[in-house]
Amino acid sequence: MTLDDALDQLRAKAEPGRADQMAAYHKVDRPYLGVANPETDALVRDWRQAMDLETRLALADALWQTNIFEARVAAAKLLTQARIKPSDAEAWQLIQSWVPDFDSWAIADHACMAGQRRLMADPSRLDTVAGWTTSEHMWTRRAALVITLPWTKQNHPGPDEESARDRILGWAAGYVSDPDWFIQKAVAWWLRDLSKHDPDRTRAFLAAHGSMMKAFARKEAARHLPA
Repeated sequence: MTLDDALDQLRAKAEPGRADQMAAYHKVDRPYLGVANPETDALVRDWRQAMDLETRLALADALWQTNIFEARVAAAKLLTQARIKPSDAEAWQLIQSWVPDFDSWAIADHACMAGQRRLMADPSRLDTVAGWTTSEHMWTRRAALVITLPWTKQNHPGPDEESARDRILGWAAGYVSDPDWFIQKAVAWWLRDLSKHDPDRTRAFLAAHGSMMKAFARKEAARHLPA
């Protein structure tokens, strides 16, 4: 599978008029082909089954470099897998290399979903993510919360998971005074998901820091808290 082959297959799934709609919706100046997400999913599923991991990593890198919306989404989907052996480290390095390029929530979120699997495979990688929290690049700061969402979902975390959860909440506490909508939304998202599994920590965070959050973010964070 070459890059040209992959792009040809994506283009073949494009819907007339959809590219202009996507460009207007995402508001980021880049090429759009007009391919629906389920179509990209189906193509990537076939590609994963047909190629070895080394080829998949190379294709993911090449797709990302095109800057085409659907190609970057496909690149992330190629690496969204719980276990990647023997090239787990190479996959993590590639995903990290994409973070400075983040410029829209949709592409960033797909890449972070791939990164979530690599973090869960090796939680020591949180040390790298910690460095993102002080980046001047808003999308990198936001990614630190989106990529760590799996730590919100554990009903019975062990000591290491609880420590990681508190560490990430510390990052979120450092974000609450940031006025950027996407940062506020990311804090709210993390807390909202956490509230379903750890309402006490969520309430404690809001009691300590909620007054500094935007009103919409406080409301979203508390949306699933039991009365």
